[in-house]
Amino acid sequence: METLLPGFNARLKSAVAGATSTPFVFLGNFEVEEQWAVGEPGLPRLGFTDGGAVVNSMDEFALLLAGEGDHVVLKDRPDPGYLTYLEGLGLKLPAVHVVTAPEPRRTVTQDVLADPALRAALASLAGTDGPAPLLYAHGVSLVEEELSRATGLGLAHPTAAVCKAVNSKIYSRRLADELGLAQPRGWACDTVAEFDAAVGAARELLAQGRKIVLKDAFGVSGKGIMVVESERRLDRVHRMVLSRAEKAGSDRVGLVVEEWVAKQTDLNYQVTVGRDGSVHFDFVKEALTEGGTHKGHRMPARLSAEQAAQITDAGPRIGERLAADGYFGVAGMDALLTPDGGVFPVIEINARNNMSTYQVLLQEAFVGEGRVALARHYPLKPVEPVAFDTLSRALDGLLLDRPDGSGLLVNNFATVNAAVRAAEAAADATASTDGRLYGLVVADTAEQVVAIDTEITARLAAVTEGVRHDS
Repeated sequence: METLLPGFNARLKSAVAGATSTPFVFLGNFEVEEQWAVGEPGLPRLGFTDGGAVVNSMDEFALLLAGEGDHVVLKDRPDPGYLTYLEGLGLKLPAVHVVTAPEPRRTVTQDVLADPALRAALASLAGTDGPAPLLYAHGVSLVEEELSRATGLGLAHPTAAVCKAVNSKIYSRRLADELGLAQPRGWACDTVAEFDAAVGAARELLAQGRKIVLKDAFGVSGKGIMVVESERRLDRVHRMVLSRAEKAGSDRVGLVVEEWVAKQTDLNYQVTVGRDGSVHFDFVKEALTEGGTHKGHRMPARLSAEQAAQITDAGPRIGERLAADGYFGVAGMDALLTPDGGVFPVIEINARNNMSTYQVLLQEAFVGEGRVALARHYPLKPVEPVAFDTLSRALDGLLLDRPDGSGLLVNNFATVNAAVRAAEAAADATASTDGRLYGLVVADTAEQVVAIDTEITARLAAVTEGVRHDS
């Protein structure tokens, strides 16, 4: 059930900048949760690690969120063949600024902070004629605030403190309670005392043969989540949390404890909250996940009228509550459908762009009413960097070539070669070269989408094995 209106780029600017003419400098600092989690108590583990080369190269998604007159900052210059492909589809691309000496395991923000020449170039944008550009990031942490100060570019976001607070799973759970939105039985735990009480209640559920899940307040992409099926394991985690708190001399915990619920479908939906408190419902999509990790989206979502109504009712109410707490910009909600058709409208709130955010402009241009699209990524393991033109020949006849056509619309090519380039730079023959090709498979029917997706998978397997297809 889409309520998507044309012009997401302009609508976003109007909401957070007050004018559609304001140029944005887009920054794809994926997994900003890594920064939000610094110093936070959560599940006992070694802690968050730096993002890998492939994750950090997801910054290229920002290229297709920007519009003509905007700017985008990237770790690496896009493949020339890929840019030609995008321009051939009629897309108007932004000005591209590239890091001089990117480090694969740094985010694009960290790369820019280490690049005096690029910082100076971005600072010069503030002195150009017309409205002053604003920095629009995937999400805002203290690192993005530092970049804003270093370049003089204002942020098109609330403060890092507000973004972090809203993104906490504890915040999500308490907001759902406040708004009376259905959610799995559970407990938000800021303190040791709250966690003690939650463990006691969870132990009763385990004794009844049910499962529970422990969630780190700032976990991301399947990290910081633990499914518990026995009282013995729960008690072990409980002791570890108490021991760590005692050693730290603090009673802070930062965990959510919930009953594990069966699900039929994961959903992701988005609202855009304006600085003036206005809320626009953007879309709802089926989210494809595996082991808690995002794998893609199906659009439109297959919802009954009643299910769609529950989602479209919850979105604006959540957005209004976020506005009251000083948040504005994109907010994405994860939700789920139960096997009996029930709806849990908010499992968590993401105070940042979502993967689905980067698909909106492409939806507007290429996925019209009545059409079907599958957003996903294809795993690749290149033995050496692969040019886009090589991949294009391998996928001859399968790439989308016009707005009303069918095929694969590639929306991130940098992730194909990120790992193999990092391995080459490190001269590490044992390093993983696993890459990903991201795109939207677009067609008139779900059956056509499946057929195209199946053929793409087969062709890409041949490329991985070193077979090159000539046109």
